[in-house]
Amino acid sequence: MRIAFMGTPEFAVPTLNALVEAGHDVMAVYSQPPRRAGRGKKLSPSPVQKRAEELGLEVRYPVSLKSEEEQADFAALDLDVAVVAAYGLILPQAILDAPKHGCLNVHGSLLPRWRGAAPVQRAILAGDMETGVCIMQMEAGLDTGPVRATARTPVGSKTCGELTDELAALGAEKMIEVLGNMDAHPASAQPGEGVTYAAKIDKAESRIDFAKDAGVVERKIRAFNPFPGAWFEYDGDRYKILEAELADASAPEGSVIDDQLTIACGSDAIRPTLIQRSGKPAMPTADMLRGKPIPAGTILT
Repeated sequence: MRIAFMGTPEFAVPTLNALVEAGHDVMAVYSQPPRRAGRGKKLSPSPVQKRAEELGLEVRYPVSLKSEEEQADFAALDLDVAVVAAYGLILPQAILDAPKHGCLNVHGSLLPRWRGAAPVQRAILAGDMETGVCIMQMEAGLDTGPVRATARTPVGSKTCGELTDELAALGAEKMIEVLGNMDAHPASAQPGEGVTYAAKIDKAESRIDFAKDAGVVERKIRAFNPFPGAWFEYDGDRYKILEAELADASAPEGSVIDDQLTIACGSDAIRPTLIQRSGKPAMPTADMLRGKPIPAGTILT
């Protein structure tokens, strides 16, 4: 098939790879424009742009697709379908309508649950037992289109990074399956019940509130690993907890109970196992405490 691929972050790269490996003709790759990053603030291409250039594919990174010129350039590709995975730009109706079979999206949730920008984080934060990916026929609404295929997986104790990688692989596999036989994967309307919205993660959410139950705190730690990281402050430094386990305890919330940095929560406690002090690399908590002890009886905020 003649395809345009539209994606930006690492989540989208497996789908791009799969399209090429399956022998589809990727006529152009659309991605977000390069952003300034790092100490030198040099322009840095997105993961999708980097991979597309490695594959020798044409890359386009318009700031918007609203102009008649951009829409005409897209239509001129004479596409069978556009494949979208975490692109990050709104697709105007003219873009949605241009390919013969429209635009298909890899979405990281079991629609209609968690429509929107941060479905993986929101699923973990909410304590969902199961999540997955949908191959959705795109329309003008926010993730409201009919679904052609679904793959499911348990959330378990996975971090956001681990779950995102798993869903990216599942999404790539399902997309190739759908493109291989679209007639066998008719688009089915989403249920009208069970709709939830996955709002974009605000960095203000990442501060840990030890007044919450330990289970809630532990889910936040997993949901915000690797980014933005769930954190607390102590002695002028910020500490990101990247991994933690639950522990039984009964003590005032936020209090350090022992020399292993077990921290009391609203109910029970958490024990960080991987931690990152500001300006330092991530390390096992025991190693960090040897260089920077946090005594039992400390109250953390």
